[in-house]
Amino acid sequence: MRKVLLATFLGSAAALAVGGASANDELLKMSQNPKDWVMPTGDYANTRYSKLNQINAQNVGKLQVAWTFSTGVLRGHEGGPLIIGNMMYVHTPFPNKVYAIDLSQENKIVWKYEPKQDPNVIPVMCCDTVNRGLAFGDGKIFLHQADTTLVALDVKTGQVAWTVKNGDPSKGETGTSAPMVIKDKVLVGISGGEFGVQAHMSAYDIKTGKLAWRGYSEGPDNQLLVDAEKTTALGKPIGKDSSLKTWQGDQWKIGGGATWGWISYDPELNLVYYGSGNPSTWNPKQRPGDNKWSMTIWARNPDTGMAKWVYQMTPHDEWDYDGVNEMILSDQSINGQPRKLLTHFDRNGLAYTMDRATGELLVAEKYDPKVNWTSGVDMDKNSPTYGRPKVLDAASTDKAGEDVNVKGICPAALGTKDEQPAAYSPDTQLFYVPTNHVCMDYEPFKVSYTAGQPYVGATLSMYPPPGETHMGNFIAWDGKTGKIVWSNKEQFSVWSGALATAGNVVFYGTLEGYLKAVDAKTGKELYKFKTPSGIIGNVTTYENAGKQYIAVLSGVGGWAGIGLAAGLTDPNAGLGAVGGYAALSNYTALGGTLTVFALPN
Repeated sequence: MRKVLLATFLGSAAALAVGGASANDELLKMSQNPKDWVMPTGDYANTRYSKLNQINAQNVGKLQVAWTFSTGVLRGHEGGPLIIGNMMYVHTPFPNKVYAIDLSQENKIVWKYEPKQDPNVIPVMCCDTVNRGLAFGDGKIFLHQADTTLVALDVKTGQVAWTVKNGDPSKGETGTSAPMVIKDKVLVGISGGEFGVQAHMSAYDIKTGKLAWRGYSEGPDNQLLVDAEKTTALGKPIGKDSSLKTWQGDQWKIGGGATWGWISYDPELNLVYYGSGNPSTWNPKQRPGDNKWSMTIWARNPDTGMAKWVYQMTPHDEWDYDGVNEMILSDQSINGQPRKLLTHFDRNGLAYTMDRATGELLVAEKYDPKVNWTSGVDMDKNSPTYGRPKVLDAASTDKAGEDVNVKGICPAALGTKDEQPAAYSPDTQLFYVPTNHVCMDYEPFKVSYTAGQPYVGATLSMYPPPGETHMGNFIAWDGKTGKIVWSNKEQFSVWSGALATAGNVVFYGTLEGYLKAVDAKTGKELYKFKTPSGIIGNVTTYENAGKQYIAVLSGVGGWAGIGLAAGLTDPNAGLGAVGGYAALSNYTALGGTLTVFALPN
């Protein structure tokens, strides 16, 4: 058993024993090299932090476009490329093309993979035809296609090594998430919460594609992969039938809890972390109870899938506040005590700091002051409602009932933050968070379930908070205290992933198409450049031939940009987003482009 120093774990000096030779050993070692970007999240801790500092706060204002690449695809371009040595791997939205580009040969396309998929999958993709990225391991590039096919491609040739079907699009199951390679397995989630799927996290053997385990978000204990006595929630055993007791009848079978967000991993604890999404339907009257374990942070053993702990953030969700956003792992001190932390910026507008080993809740605070559906989380460990949010009646769509339009709920269904990942800098010990600053009106109505048809049951409209005109902020957040350190206003929601670097610079993109660089300590804008289309991709950095580069996909779309991406004009279309972001068409247009920046020679 060889030992690997996980430098990406925020400077931790502990040598981490990793069992058995595996792709994980390779990735652990590769992820320590800041010249590359070898996994969709940058590192297993999901920090999206780079030690590269050639580009810094003093010279970032001199950035220039070094080169560009057209993907040949429209619609929303989420995620970002992988960089491994001299090779870059770029993905697209549906039809999910993959390009292998040689950075040492004038960016020559070495191979291209273009799957043939049934276009009937497009109508069952909730909020644009996005894909959040590729994974690498064991000499393969892994792609989760829209039709749920998980594909393993030979990294050198692009030839298909194996494929496996992860779901059934005829039932509304689709693939939008980035896979994650952990040890000898490839982990991947599933989309389809708006179609009443029973969602899951699945692990496949990296060499054969054989299913190793599958853990569902709701259902009987054997499907959840939980132990009634050993799996805990806030330190207490979850007990037998913990999920079934919180659903009425067989509603759990179409209960949602989709898992299309990001996956993080602590090799020392041997735990993977991810979130489950909204329960189905969006009409809370049709599913009484807490609807466990939707809206939940999961900590699982990657070898067996067994859950060590869970924490449900929004029991009996009444607003579509998916819990899928990334879990960022850091080692910090709270009250003078070193802690292994997990920080999560939930769609519900609350930022959570937890002990990632035990699931203890340490901090839960609003990261947008406009959040008004709750007065906060009960933090009294002796209280019967410990860990639950205190819901305010004025924002309760359940109390108001069916066919009643509840107005002025903040945040809107797309959350104070959606999947666009935040970054964490161990230098400042701050989180850098792209946020939505949006409220909504929400009217639930009765809906019946039909496999493969939308199972939503609510009409929404979205708009900026009353008295304000901006719809986004980019903030620095102290996860130890639960406070905003600085905040920059943006006209539209910030729908790109952030990047923090050792150069004291933080990067992000805007829906109008600007790549922006700001000072990590103050938030002062240091640079901006308008790319060809709105940015919903994640900013990436790498080094090649001694030069640091910044790369970002532009291509407007996603939930916020669905009106532009799909040509929708009804204000209530796009689950309420079309009207809220109608002005976006005045600032950008469709187009898929990778733009790469560098300092002048």
